[in-house]
Amino acid sequence: MDNIEVSVIMPSYNSEQFLPATIDSVINQTFTEWELIIIDDCSPDNSNKIIEDYMQRSKKIKLISLENNSGPAIARNRGIREAKGRYIAFLDSDDLWHPDKLSKQLSFMKEQDIPLSFTGYDRIDEQSGMVIDQLHVPFRVDYDELLKQNIIGCLTAMYDTQKLGKVYMPDILKRQDFALWLTILKKISYAYGLDEQLAYYRVRTASVSSNKILASKYNWKLYREVEKLPLHKAIYCFGWYTYKSILRYKK
Repeated sequence: MDNIEVSVIMPSYNSEQFLPATIDSVINQTFTEWELIIIDDCSPDNSNKIIEDYMQRSKKIKLISLENNSGPAIARNRGIREAKGRYIAFLDSDDLWHPDKLSKQLSFMKEQDIPLSFTGYDRIDEQSGMVIDQLHVPFRVDYDELLKQNIIGCLTAMYDTQKLGKVYMPDILKRQDFALWLTILKKISYAYGLDEQLAYYRVRTASVSSNKILASKYNWKLYREVEKLPLHKAIYCFGWYTYKSILRYKK
């Protein structure tokens, strides 16, 4: 097996419709020193068979089957524990990567000695794959700036375990990736953004994140229960979050 430099962590639940395209987008990376760890969270559909078929084709793909349905945080954390690569990257089982995603992002991180990076991405329609809008990112963001708006798309993030160690997500239903970036930004000054559209986020109409009211509630819980912000700071950050969300969805 080739050397592993990047471990790609992919939680999977009931994603048989999108899994082949998602896995193919990893297989088709121009950078080849990766492993793909898929953590199946007790899917009742044919996801496991699809994954096992891909494992027959590539030894770089590994499947971990959880015994109980546990949610994305526990699934991702299990993958992080098993990861052998220096760099940890994330991709959900219905999203996609540009073929040059890993190559360009790794070059960006190595050239500038970056512990945590992220990139721009496109939001695409669930069925057609047509681009809905583009998410551009700043060159850098710190802890206080990120609190106002999570501009780090999980499907674009990558961190360096040699600089940070293995960092895990809190076991919360939603916003666990946001919490992870905030945890890392308590250790370092900035996360750095590469403003190129190197990933494709599939907008799922049935997903919890598509419900803006629920999303707002999870954001508030993150501020108060996970980050334990004082009430006045939580209100301040939540105001910014709401304002930026309105601007985004008006586009």
